[in-house]
Amino acid sequence: MATVRPFKAIRPAKKYADKVVSLPYDVMNRKEAAEMAESNPYSFLHICRSEIDLPGEEDPYDIAVYEKAKENIEKNLNEGIFVTEERPALYVYREVMDGRVQTGIVGCVAVDEYQNNTIKKHEFTRVEKEQDRINHFDICDADTEPVFLTYRDDKRIRTIVEGVVSGSDPVYDLTASDGVRHTLWIVEDENVIENITSLFKEIPALYIADGHHRSASACKVGLKRREENPGYTGDEEFNFFMAAIFPDNDLKIFDYNRVIKDLNGLSSDEFLERIKDAGFHIEDKGHSIYHPEAKHVFSMYLEGKWYKLTADSSIIPDHVIDSLDVAIIQNNIFGPILGIKDPRTDKRIDFVGGIRGLEELEKRAESDMKIGFAVYPVDVSDLLKVSDNDMVMPPKSTWFEPKLASGLFMHRLK
Repeated sequence: MATVRPFKAIRPAKKYADKVVSLPYDVMNRKEAAEMAESNPYSFLHICRSEIDLPGEEDPYDIAVYEKAKENIEKNLNEGIFVTEERPALYVYREVMDGRVQTGIVGCVAVDEYQNNTIKKHEFTRVEKEQDRINHFDICDADTEPVFLTYRDDKRIRTIVEGVVSGSDPVYDLTASDGVRHTLWIVEDENVIENITSLFKEIPALYIADGHHRSASACKVGLKRREENPGYTGDEEFNFFMAAIFPDNDLKIFDYNRVIKDLNGLSSDEFLERIKDAGFHIEDKGHSIYHPEAKHVFSMYLEGKWYKLTADSSIIPDHVIDSLDVAIIQNNIFGPILGIKDPRTDKRIDFVGGIRGLEELEKRAESDMKIGFAVYPVDVSDLLKVSDNDMVMPPKSTWFEPKLASGLFMHRLK
């Protein structure tokens, strides 16, 4: 069963919402965050990327950064920019991007269910990134950004959600600077809340779509609070963390592409021959950008030309992980030919979200990198299959769009 629990959200006063809302903390660097928040004192980036308010502080992990985020939350509450819900509620949250709609539930999920794998994972996390969000949530005493979860679509939940949307006015309906429309409805009716929470108890598992570090960090903050409060009952807010939960049928995964620094000492001709020998058919596509058309087909940009690479069936294993396209190019090209054994740590590889377009691969290959590879997007069903088998995808396998907005809701831990 999956626990979904209402909570008293901290959220923007309606007249400030369009100024507060921002992109998530982890999709930009410090310079980009500072530029986005420039001349906007209300931007949530002053909380999720509060180092922009400490120009003399170069270390984004310094304790002063987290203390500044806490200070900014309290300031916004005191000035009426943020309000706190009077009683626990759930929320229906809709995003519209390029005409595509995804509609989900915002509530709190259980630390214990993250621990027992009712909330399933598909990625490893990095210690330093976990510690960053642990410090942020703990010092702010709040989950400041939701985790992005999914579940196998349930018509009964969808019917309730559609009833909320059609039967009430939203508290927010705004379009962010990136063109994504965000609409939020408050679910306060206790009968509707009970129906939603009861139906989720019949859902066998939730799946992390995006936010593995936030999930792990929120869980560890909850466990830390338990140690600090040995008489805890399990009902305290720190036993739960905030999530936006969408049905799998609403979601779309974009490609997550790769750029490589060099050819590992090979000439271009030698490299192309090695790729052929590794089991790929190569087709020269000229100077026009080529997008992969199907699974096991890749595009490659090298020295001003695009190439279509088609994997031979002999190198496509019957394995949940190794049959993924990101694994096929890692296991047959990046590792044995280019010498990149661990893409999580090797500095010669970098990753480019598909939302940036393949023009970005060209740009990188012509500037700080040598070669670009584009993959066909992973399917949501692949993510669920990997998670159900308690396996881990290769790093940077999935890029979800639209991203969740930051600043529309926070969850206080006490």
